[in-house]
Amino acid sequence: MSKTTIADTGGKGFTFTSDDAYLFKEGTHYKLYEKLGSTLVKEKGVDGGSFRVWAPNADSVSVIGDFNGWNFTANPLDVRHDSSGIWEGFIPGLKQGSTYKYHIAAKSHARAVDKCDPFARRAEEPPKSASVLWKTEYDWNDGEWMKSRAKKHTLSAPVSIYEVHLGSWRRVPHEHNRSLTYRELAHELSEYIKDTGFTHVELMPVMEHPFYGSWGYQITGYFAPSSRYGTPEDLMYLIDHLHQSGIGVILDWVPSHFPSDEHGLANFDGTHLYEHEDLRKGFHPEWKSLIFNYGRHEVRAFLISNALFWLDKFHIDALRVDAVASMLYLDYSREEGEWVPNEFGGNENIEAMDFIKRLNTAAYGEFPDVHIIAEESTDWPMVSRPIYTGGLGFGMKWNMGWMHDTLKYFSKDPVYRKYSHDKLTFSLCYAFNENFMLPLSHDEVVHGKGSLLGKMPGDDWQKFANLRALYGYMYGHPGKKLLFMGAELAQTAEWNHDCSLDWHLLDHESHSGVKRWISDLNAFYKREPALYELDFEHDGFEWVDCRNWEDSIISFIRKGKEPGSAVLVVCNFTPVPRYDFLVGVPFGGYWTEELNSDSTAYWGSGLGNLGGLEATEERANEKPFSLKMTLPPLSTVFFKGRAPKGLGK
Repeated sequence: MSKTTIADTGGKGFTFTSDDAYLFKEGTHYKLYEKLGSTLVKEKGVDGGSFRVWAPNADSVSVIGDFNGWNFTANPLDVRHDSSGIWEGFIPGLKQGSTYKYHIAAKSHARAVDKCDPFARRAEEPPKSASVLWKTEYDWNDGEWMKSRAKKHTLSAPVSIYEVHLGSWRRVPHEHNRSLTYRELAHELSEYIKDTGFTHVELMPVMEHPFYGSWGYQITGYFAPSSRYGTPEDLMYLIDHLHQSGIGVILDWVPSHFPSDEHGLANFDGTHLYEHEDLRKGFHPEWKSLIFNYGRHEVRAFLISNALFWLDKFHIDALRVDAVASMLYLDYSREEGEWVPNEFGGNENIEAMDFIKRLNTAAYGEFPDVHIIAEESTDWPMVSRPIYTGGLGFGMKWNMGWMHDTLKYFSKDPVYRKYSHDKLTFSLCYAFNENFMLPLSHDEVVHGKGSLLGKMPGDDWQKFANLRALYGYMYGHPGKKLLFMGAELAQTAEWNHDCSLDWHLLDHESHSGVKRWISDLNAFYKREPALYELDFEHDGFEWVDCRNWEDSIISFIRKGKEPGSAVLVVCNFTPVPRYDFLVGVPFGGYWTEELNSDSTAYWGSGLGNLGGLEATEERANEKPFSLKMTLPPLSTVFFKGRAPKGLGK
């Protein structure tokens, strides 16, 4: 059992030395969460609160709060004499839960502003915006998970992720449709994930954000879990419980931009402290938010400290870094004349590149058993390759190209799919250039895009069959897996953050069949190394037939590290069943039919191969053996074979 207490979050150790100041100004202090912000301390035998904030361009800084009537003259802070720009002070008599802000008067400005603490561990529940003086104490019980995490987090391990928005996963209708708390989610979500078989949960941002409709992507409290669902300890309980259930926790993290709310980071000390002053660099035109100045040493230290904070204090297993493309390109979402080229005349953000490399070096250096995952939507090279080889140093990257091509293909009427066959095959031309994750994320079921089920063509039966075939193809394709909540229910409506998922749909066999299919896919995926061990290597994949565009059929083999074991995946993306259909295989013997998306258990038509097929020595698809199979309509079918001893792979 490990314990998070005041001893490792500040307290008596809440000091700031000349060495701290040097590292901070240099941009290499990555544990600022132990040095800045506020904490409860005992000074000269007196209990109270200690405060420390970076505001180098301020004329004066004071602490205002419920303890002094929000009077900015009552508790001024002193500026340090080490050119760090840090103001600090002690206020006696403060207790757990005191609310406060910093009253900052800027030099040469008549107007002062009240700011929340950038390093606060807790914030008031919006629409209130004050910071909360908070001593975090929690006894962790996930020691077994943390010790074994390194084995679970190799690139050759199975990773299937359930992406969750905490506020709308499940609500309590008889209590004014309120969201579940962190502690309620701990039990309900853990049981659900165990039932459906995912290996990880990915939480959309839990950091405090003023506008609920931003889904957490517009953050004001980078170190404070959202108070909408409980205390920091309550979030720790959720993570702890997931870990004890054998489930990893990934956290969405947003270093790309932040909102312009007055109580947040914007114009923090009367100047553009965290953001660029030049709007061509410092303002995001698409999201109407501000962009961090990655070239400022102290800002880099703030962001990297924040990443390490969640990995350290909250035992987070992976960070999914949001909107990396917007960081890398100076002209991202900008027209000509709206951006400033770099010193070499290009559109690459050199300062952001340097920040990303420092981030990944620090994160993996401190926590080598975690994942840092890039949501990067372009063809920027070597995103998930080591820094020493010229890469950015991420562990994995979202495959946005696969997602867009695949959904575009599946949205077409099957009669026209043969003209878009390349949408299926193109991803394998670059599948091993990066360590890819295959996402079907929240972005694909919002803003009028409809649900995944709604994208599928045909009548009701065909829609569900198409969706099951899509999921089967995804689990067969190289790459780790991610599904947004509701995908497993075959939601009919697009996601609404103000409502619960439509759990009542599971009363219908069509929807419960999809959920059962996802559970069985996850179970087979986790027990079959051929589907995950060599995800990022050419040796793990082999086409059987990628050229049958006329019938919209593809077939391929997945292989693991063990010689002679293979999984054959055959996909029929038309509503026409194929009888006595010949598919080549590399060796003979009996091939078991492991999964069939057309099974009646999933609300399919029930066509199949009676549990398996014996390979014959009839050549097909340039393979020495073949299976003569029944290929159901709109289906993905998995077969498993094993080569005779001595034959090898």
